[in-house]
Amino acid sequence: MLRRSCIVLISLLCSFAPLGKAVLNLTLPGQHPNPQAVVQEVHWKVNASMTRREMLQVSEKDQDYSSCLTGNPIDDCWKCDPEWPNNRQRLADCGIGFGQYALGGKNGDFYIVTDSSDDDPVNPRPGTLRYAVIQVEPLWIVFPSNMLIKLSQELIFNSFKTLDGRGANVHIVGGGCITLQYISNVIIHNIHIHHCHPSGETNVRSSPTHFGWRTKSDGDGISIFGSKDIWIDHCSLSHCKDGLIDAVMGSTGITISNNYFSHHDEVMLLGHSDDYLPDSGMQVTIAFNHFGEKLVQRMPRCRRGYIHVVNNDFTQWEMYAIGGSGNPTINSQGNRYTAPSDHNAKQV
Repeated sequence: MLRRSCIVLISLLCSFAPLGKAVLNLTLPGQHPNPQAVVQEVHWKVNASMTRREMLQVSEKDQDYSSCLTGNPIDDCWKCDPEWPNNRQRLADCGIGFGQYALGGKNGDFYIVTDSSDDDPVNPRPGTLRYAVIQVEPLWIVFPSNMLIKLSQELIFNSFKTLDGRGANVHIVGGGCITLQYISNVIIHNIHIHHCHPSGETNVRSSPTHFGWRTKSDGDGISIFGSKDIWIDHCSLSHCKDGLIDAVMGSTGITISNNYFSHHDEVMLLGHSDDYLPDSGMQVTIAFNHFGEKLVQRMPRCRRGYIHVVNNDFTQWEMYAIGGSGNPTINSQGNRYTAPSDHNAKQV
């Protein structure tokens, strides 16, 4: 974890010229003009949370409250409020890093998922998750009880949606799974996403007024395609056919935080290809995640862009942890790496 007085830059995989270029040349809508300023703001928020926790521990009166604080600025923002179930949308103010501007369904209506079925991807029934995510207006989507949702096809989101699984045990499996394509402002929080497999070759609805033919999907857990202002927090992802999270084709303004990844080969891909120049403007924060058991590679695999990898726990990868090509900037800080016993896989 980052200490209050010591933040160490472990690796910076770029030359100074590309960094300057990333600051001055904005290639994508929503790209921050000064990524280093966003990095410094993350440092400040972490240090502020840790300082507050230490100060409250000194006071006997505040020790109960201080025991709730963790030094994680995301969790400290909302978890210590005993009334958080009545103030769920406060979560939208708790993001850090490049995805901190993701509004999700803030200021929108609450939508309660009452039907776990997904048998008609063109005409979803009211009460289902699919019916909620395709709507045009902002929605804060919640679950009244534990739920297993078996997708028949990829779940295509519209903009300004929050998937809030707090207070329930919600699993999403099956075809697809989650597709964020040419949209913005999505928050996905406290959802278990696993056993996703390719689907497609059929019609799928993406809005109340449009459905269209979908070719075969890759089977990603979450596919971010040409989208911005995305925050994925406190989810678990495992056992998918392709990547657990892929962000490609000019996606930017993304934070991936507090997630648990396990049992997968190619974990996370950031960038379409070494030759796809718009991904030079991709900006992603990867913070407070646990890359756990039975992972092989791509934690993440970075092609172009500015990637801030901070305060993550990497446990015994089978090939490598972080990789890059296409001249990305990988700013790796305060991470813990526990190498595997295999002498051929010691490289971070």
